[in-house]
Amino acid sequence: MNIKEYMHTLGQQAKQASRPIAKANTGVKNVALITIAKKLQNDRQNILAANQRDMKNGRTNGLDAALLDRLELTPDRFKTMVAGLEQVASLPDPVGEISDMKYMPSGIQVGKMRVPLGVIGIIYESRPNVTIEAASLCLKSGNACILRGGSEAIDTNQVIASSIHAGLVESGLPENSVQIINTTDRAAVGELITMPNFVDVIVPRGGKGLIDRISKESRVPVIKHLHGVCHVYIDAEANEEKALRIALNAKTQRYGTCNTMETLLVSSVLADSILPKLASLYEEKGVELRGCDKTMSVIDSINPASEEDWDEEYLAPILSIKVVQSIDEAIAHINQHGSEHTDAIVTENYTRSRQFITEVDSSSVMVNASTRFADGFEYGLGAEIGISTDKIHARGPVGLEGLTSQKYIVLGDGHIRT
Repeated sequence: MNIKEYMHTLGQQAKQASRPIAKANTGVKNVALITIAKKLQNDRQNILAANQRDMKNGRTNGLDAALLDRLELTPDRFKTMVAGLEQVASLPDPVGEISDMKYMPSGIQVGKMRVPLGVIGIIYESRPNVTIEAASLCLKSGNACILRGGSEAIDTNQVIASSIHAGLVESGLPENSVQIINTTDRAAVGELITMPNFVDVIVPRGGKGLIDRISKESRVPVIKHLHGVCHVYIDAEANEEKALRIALNAKTQRYGTCNTMETLLVSSVLADSILPKLASLYEEKGVELRGCDKTMSVIDSINPASEEDWDEEYLAPILSIKVVQSIDEAIAHINQHGSEHTDAIVTENYTRSRQFITEVDSSSVMVNASTRFADGFEYGLGAEIGISTDKIHARGPVGLEGLTSQKYIVLGDGHIRT
């Protein structure tokens, strides 16, 4: 296979499909999403069987636990994946939305209309549910997409692709509105990110190495986050029951996700009383703890945290803990060592909660809630295309609106400029 020719063919097909999908009305797009959901349900056994083949190959090839967790499509995750399609269909369509219309002194009206981006290239590792999330959000926002899943999920993604294409054809939309690259050759990624004539935006989802490479080499604009070093800060005026529940959930609900807590910050006022209780809870879950000197003096059998630990995204049952003297020290630590992804404070002090959400420079900042809520589905976006820590165009979980842009529209009645 000539990769360059193959990718350029995909690009041309996507560009052609982007025009009819951009002008498709909301009803047509919703019918397509519901039809795809039905096709997925009909193909459920084939999809889960393909995923088991990918899981077997992954174990044989030595994939680590975090990647295997992301790869696995359990019956519950399959159900959630289909529900995401149905939720996206129920969401308001941002395309064509007109805002900020106002009369100018000349008599013309000026406003903005929300429009699709065009063709979106999405590169991701392991998680086959991303295939559906990406396809559904791109379709609802009027974009064509080219999807490149990881080689470890190739069987699952190909079966899912068949369901998507069947749903598109039955709904009367171009089959090439959603294209899934069918080669595991890494050269395909190099071509995808250097085709600005065909691709308008690249969204990479995966490890820091992948995203760093895409960001450096892409000739197409990129919506990205490099990694998720997320924090929970337990303030001196925290409710202990809330703090224990949130700190446990933020770390142990799932280990291999970018919104999982990697560093716990604890006020020195509460350290002696709350750290032993937390250590007991984490021990039950098999979490390895690494701490600062104060943490080590309070908790037995804990490893010392190195300077590198404060910057680490473990994606594993490992947690670093630091005792801080004040909220100012906690905020300074987060802004220095965090990844501008998601950070939370546990406190009953309104003033400190306001200070935290104002001064922590992250795409999601939370008060008395687990960092695991930083998710498009939980934010009511349906599914998400990814989480952006950029500060231009889209920030935080990227849903439908994040996959659109705006253009100025001007309404006149024979007006001319004098």
